[in-house]
Amino acid sequence: MRAHFPLFTTPLDLAHSFWENLLQPQDCVIDATCGRGKDSLTLCRFLDKKGGGTLYCLDVQPDAIESSKKRLAEEASCRLSKVHFFLQSHIAFPEEVLLNPIRLIVYNLGYLPGSDKSITTDFATTLQSLANAQNLLTPGGVISITCYPGHPAGAIEKTALMQWASLLDPCQWSVTYTDWLNRHQSPGLLLIQKKSCRCSPPAFGAR
Repeated sequence: MRAHFPLFTTPLDLAHSFWENLLQPQDCVIDATCGRGKDSLTLCRFLDKKGGGTLYCLDVQPDAIESSKKRLAEEASCRLSKVHFFLQSHIAFPEEVLLNPIRLIVYNLGYLPGSDKSITTDFATTLQSLANAQNLLTPGGVISITCYPGHPAGAIEKTALMQWASLLDPCQWSVTYTDWLNRHQSPGLLLIQKKSCRCSPPAFGAR
């Protein structure tokens, strides 16, 4: 039985608290790897709580799209007219998405739970998607990435993500990574926020 803690148990617990704090009424959000729809459902609930918005859900596997549709259809508060599903890779975003400023883009990497574990996200396509995601974000917007180094492809992907994120311009992007130090090869949360104003980077250590 998995232990539970009052503040957070998994990276997604932390991610959800950031998402809820970030989102504003009528925001547009992308779930770039919707999987079984758990993140999509959480995002739908947050948007509804904030007063509405639009959610775009992408996945390359038909099973994932169908699972997500079913999960959201069972939630009374999720207005499916405001949720759009796309059976495609996140390498490039649909034209419909490109027309809107995006507040939040969510990636939950790895493989589809309960499916073929050999089919995973790949660091090359993930990095290509992230390059496109950067241009979509509205000022102050966030890219949220949960990565899983516990399997070979996930470990390679995490290494590539850390290298890429560490080179982002600190005047344009604020980047943090949360890891679980006492859990071997545990999932981690990478958050990347676009600047919202013209300002100098923080002088760490200054008081």
